Amino acid sequence: MKRVLLIVAYDGTEYCGWQIQPNAITIEEVLNRELSSLLKEEITVIGASRTDSGVHAMGNVAVFDTESRIPAEKISYALNQRLPQDIVVQESREVPLEFHPRYTDTRKTYEYRIYNATHPMPLNRRYSHFVYYDLDVDLMQAAANYLIGEHDFASFCSANSQVKTTVRTIYSLDVIRDGHEVIIRINGNGFLYNMVRIIAGTLIQVGNHLYEPERVGWMLEQKDRSASGPTAPAKGLTLVKIDYLS
Repeated sequence: MKRVLLIVAYDGTEYCGWQIQPNAITIEEVLNRELSSLLKEEITVIGASRTDSGVHAMGNVAVFDTESRIPAEKISYALNQRLPQDIVVQESREVPLEFHPRYTDTRKTYEYRIYNATHPMPLNRRYSHFVYYDLDVDLMQAAANYLIGEHDFASFCSANSQVKTTVRTIYSLDVIRDGHEVIIRINGNGFLYNMVRIIAGTLIQVGNHLYEPERVGWMLEQKDRSASGPTAPAKGLTLVKIDYLS
């Protein structure tokens, strides 16, 4: 028996998120099916991040156990021959049997992309949220600074989330303009349900001069979802990478 780690990239447009759901196709379902077919045994992957419907990834992580004699580093090549074009395993390697992708200290990096122009760009429609009014990136960064550090992010978590604690740490949160694109890049030790999309929606409101930057500090203090801004659409969000600290 060996445990194999996969680094998985995918376009989430056609999928109802990572986690298996009844009557809907998901990334996890496709990986389980194709791995089971390839290795001729029942395979169930364990994912590090259960991305939502329509969210993309460049570096999500999953593991599975197998009796196969195929070298772990070769599995990615064989698996990619079976996967649809919108799911690609970037790397496969053996890890210790006790390694668990969700119960190990990590830093996750997400990016939220906004196409900020007078008219939408068809080539960007799957991977960015279109905003036609001019966003003030300096104000957005000033607001973002209030969120850096360890805080109770209850105001930035969907109300139906069930977690033991809403305290998380954000190590960096940068708002960058690159031509017509505004990129919100966030790195933290973990994220609550819809947390990044709520932060993005809130910062967009600041960039549109609907909120003062200081209001974001007030939002944190309220510990109430109704205090913060809207949830930005899923298609603008990409899980860039997961760094394991041990």
